[in-house]
Amino acid sequence: MKKYVLALFVFSALVSCKDNPVSKKIKETKDAVSNSTNAVQEMNKMQDDIKELQETTPLTNEELKSWLPEEVEGMKRISYKAGQAGMMNISSIEASYANEDKSKRFTINIIDGAGQVGAAATAGLRMVMSQDFEEEDENGSRKTVTKNGKKAIEEYRSGNNNSKIQLMEGNRFYLEANGKNMDLDETWDAIDELDLEKLG
Repeated sequence: MKKYVLALFVFSALVSCKDNPVSKKIKETKDAVSNSTNAVQEMNKMQDDIKELQETTPLTNEELKSWLPEEVEGMKRISYKAGQAGMMNISSIEASYANEDKSKRFTINIIDGAGQVGAAATAGLRMVMSQDFEEEDENGSRKTVTKNGKKAIEEYRSGNNNSKIQLMEGNRFYLEANGKNMDLDETWDAIDELDLEKLG
């Protein structure tokens, strides 16, 4: 009897150990189930949104340009491209900002999810946002976060202090922001200054 109790105790200790392969597999399975559930819930929510977006007129190049700020976090706008995805009937704008000596650069890419093609293009991006994941190695990290009520994907490269943040604004606009020589907090500060709510 004592042998069985001891065996049970050892097994319990192994399962409870964080680095143990058994508990790791259990956690992976749990995360996969959680992500599948999130994906199904997001898909159900998206159906009505997609229908509404398909019937919405995308912003024009002029409307996107007039929204674009001249300066972000003390960095001046040095370039922009509007309608790069226009050939696919997707409304989009790209812009770069830099400080005086160009040691810092902030780049944004915005896609309007309105219209038939835009709604389809951003649907896939929304599905990715619904997942929960976290990765880290000696070069940096990549994970999903919720900030100011919005789900986002954060990426950081420690070697060159570069960051990337992807998010959806109002389930319509997809934003990818890249910060060169900017950590995640600095990139978030720059995003906050964009005033995304005025987009649509």
